[in-house]
Amino acid sequence: MARPFDESLRRTLYDTAKFLDLKVHYSGCVVTIEGPRFSTIAESNMFRIWGADVINMSTAPEVILANEAGIPYGAVAMSTDYDCWKEDEKPVTWDEILAVFQKNADNVKQLLVKVVGTFAS
Repeated sequence: MARPFDESLRRTLYDTAKFLDLKVHYSGCVVTIEGPRFSTIAESNMFRIWGADVINMSTAPEVILANEAGIPYGAVAMSTDYDCWKEDEKPVTWDEILAVFQKNADNVKQLLVKVVGTFAS
């Protein structure tokens, strides 16, 4: 099966995020857990030992389906908080997560509008 991953899509997402002055990383390792829930401290530390940069609850199903359908994809992770491994941080609340998520959603809308525009022209 051909991998539909498209390096130009990743590069365009990255360059556009930089242009919009968004905090961005060119690549990373994502671990997907079943949610919605918070990780335990043991899980969080285990995921970090495994090399995970981001813990999420939704990327894998979309990536697998896109791959099976031969659709190029690029993942955009919208981090909302440090996981519980960061012991010097106070535990995060749902209100704090929702506030960061809203800001992230606005940023991703800007990003996607700009990126789609580059492929449409």
